[in-house]
Amino acid sequence: MNIDDRVSEIEKYLKSDNITKQSESLQTSSSSDNEEVNLSELWVAIWASKFVVVLFTIAFTSLVTIYAITQPNIYRASAVVMPSGDSGSSGLRGLAGQFGGIASLAGINLGGGSIDKTGIALEVLKSRGFIESFVKKYNIDAELLAVVAWHSENNSLEYDKSLFDASKDEWLIDDNTQKSLSPTNWESYKEFSRILQVSQDIETGMITLSIEHISPNYAKEWLELLILEINLTISENDKREAKSSIEYLTSKLETTQLSDMKSVFYQLIEEQTKTMMLTEVNDEYVFKTIDPPNVPDEKAKPGRAMMIVSGAIIGFGFGVVVVLIRYLKRK
Repeated sequence: MNIDDRVSEIEKYLKSDNITKQSESLQTSSSSDNEEVNLSELWVAIWASKFVVVLFTIAFTSLVTIYAITQPNIYRASAVVMPSGDSGSSGLRGLAGQFGGIASLAGINLGGGSIDKTGIALEVLKSRGFIESFVKKYNIDAELLAVVAWHSENNSLEYDKSLFDASKDEWLIDDNTQKSLSPTNWESYKEFSRILQVSQDIETGMITLSIEHISPNYAKEWLELLILEINLTISENDKREAKSSIEYLTSKLETTQLSDMKSVFYQLIEEQTKTMMLTEVNDEYVFKTIDPPNVPDEKAKPGRAMMIVSGAIIGFGFGVVVVLIRYLKRK
């Protein structure tokens, strides 16, 4: 093959490659134009049915606004507490290393520093048994589950008349079952757990307790009682355990003849006696109040403005989707 033939083949190849590139370029341009046309068509379709979009937006906004307005204000009372310290357990920790083995034989658990009194108190605070006992003790099930409104002008509560008779201070009877409409222990526990919030700052150890209620006064009062009750509950438990330990150690002391064992029992009895004394003189046995509960001046929820804005956005989006679906079906 001579040089002229090779040149001729190269020219043909370049021409065919050029045509291919031009074709691809035209296809790309055509695809881009189609996309622009499609987007333009969609926008035109939306604009042509703008009243439908506006209608959906107004409808959703109106419904959410009505719902938001009918929701009662909820107030949140908060308090900051801190662990009261070792609650008399430091002496027992010191004895644990020295007499832990002997104490175990005597049936007494000195803990050895492994007991987290604060952690136990927090778990008790959220436990079903404690909450059910709290609701029963202060008889707050009606204020917890039957209140529908709070009137600030006279600081009074309005109850659901289909559930509770406020004039007689009693729950109504179901006409069908002939049973009281009073809530079960489980229902009371669930509702109180819902309005109770407990959080702890890991760095400082400070604990924030909060209670939400339709009445700011009840929220504050319940929180005060809750702090009082958890301190009382833990102190009574420790007092009961210390008393039982003292009785047991005293009985062992009377039967032993070894002077060394008697010395050990005397020291153990002394530490248990200190624990009992602390439970009787220290009202803030587990939690010491740093910032006491106050009657909240402002509501915690609902966030009506945010609800209305969200309703408008959802309504607008729903309207656009409806318009596009109708357009695509007709196309």
